[in-house]
Amino acid sequence: MRIEKDTLGEVEVPDNVYYGAQTRRAVNNFKASGKTFPADFIEAYLLLKKACALANAGCGKLEEGKKDAIAEACEAAERMKDQFVVDVFQAGAGTSFNMNVNEVLANLSAEILGNDKGDYSLVHPNDHVNMSQSTNDTFPTASHIAVIWKADLLLKVVHDLAAAFKAKGEEYSGVHKPGRTHLMDATPVTAGAVFGAFASTLGRCAALLKEGRDILLEVPLGSTATGGGDNAPEGFKELALDYLSELTALNLRKAADPFEALQSRIGLCVFSGYLNVLAGELNRIANDLRLLNSGPTTGLAEIKLPAVQPGSSIMPGKVNPVMAECLNMLCFRVMGNHKTVSEASQAGQLELNVMTPVMTSTILESLALLINYLPDFQKLCVEGIVVNEERCSDLLLSNPALATLLSTEIGYERAAELAGESLETGVPVPELAVEKGLVTAEKAAEIFKNIYRNGPRL
Repeated sequence: MRIEKDTLGEVEVPDNVYYGAQTRRAVNNFKASGKTFPADFIEAYLLLKKACALANAGCGKLEEGKKDAIAEACEAAERMKDQFVVDVFQAGAGTSFNMNVNEVLANLSAEILGNDKGDYSLVHPNDHVNMSQSTNDTFPTASHIAVIWKADLLLKVVHDLAAAFKAKGEEYSGVHKPGRTHLMDATPVTAGAVFGAFASTLGRCAALLKEGRDILLEVPLGSTATGGGDNAPEGFKELALDYLSELTALNLRKAADPFEALQSRIGLCVFSGYLNVLAGELNRIANDLRLLNSGPTTGLAEIKLPAVQPGSSIMPGKVNPVMAECLNMLCFRVMGNHKTVSEASQAGQLELNVMTPVMTSTILESLALLINYLPDFQKLCVEGIVVNEERCSDLLLSNPALATLLSTEIGYERAAELAGESLETGVPVPELAVEKGLVTAEKAAEIFKNIYRNGPRL
């Protein structure tokens, strides 16, 4: 052990770690989840610290030797993710995590400059690594960057899934099946149209995610503690953002109102809202696939989902729609995470919303779940869907809603009577209409040309 000091006194710290006293206190204080922030967020924070060191040197506030040591430490720390040990549930605003980063970089800098860990005489966690910064502007800035990186990965995944549904729609564009509204029989649709609509929905979700992602390009770096940029030299904000944009390959921009940027977490909440929309639509699609697959003898059975594993521990031969079920559960988690984010977003008070850590960790969890699972859902479920064309045709022929297609010829009331008679007798609507002389066989063949799988039987 080594002894380090902070403003509350001395703290014992394991000699083999690079964090210091404040991090050690946080580890002892916060043991709620056992989860730490993911690598993307750590990387974003380290790039931010490097950008700030370069900007402070550029403003003449930080000596070149210290700047070089901090920059080198930032690069070294990217390979030492195990040093960032603070629980995601921690002190408000993320002060504990910011100090974890500051202490690791200060101790790495000490070694680079020839000092021992815990000797902050050359590079101090607060005075040098945290120069011109506050947790209040750095934590949300790093949050935005990490979320944007993950959002870009998710956008590709969603576009790929949409493309898979579009391809499935094209494959079955000529297969007609019953439509259903209110879960009751309705006028015909094609299987291709159903899958194509899923693709269109995902395309709209991707557009919303892109919009939310772009909102996050506005970051509060340089606002320091309460928005006024206290303790930051003139020109620091602009220079730090230039360096950070280059390091992250993002076109970051400064906050239009630096005070609002600390008070409000609207950007993260909006993006989380769009994730919630995506989860809701994916949930709906999964439910539809499970309904269309239901059976195989007593359900709809219009499609067959790929069998990826046995479905029951007691019923031999049973196969369940497990990939869709997993997607359902994943979506519930994402939607629950948005509830957390929305509650945290409205919990800001006066000059600062201190709930950013829980917002960041839950959004990053949602992104990771979707990025990790959707490619498997695409490969193991969507791409292997087979439409039961014979079943679709049989169900369509017995559908009393086919009478709707005759209503312009024979009127709504007569069509309703025909639908009821078809349901009672089991005679398909087209055949019943011809039998009763309501339309000619030729007219019926024209109206119902897509209903009979092997051509009209009229």
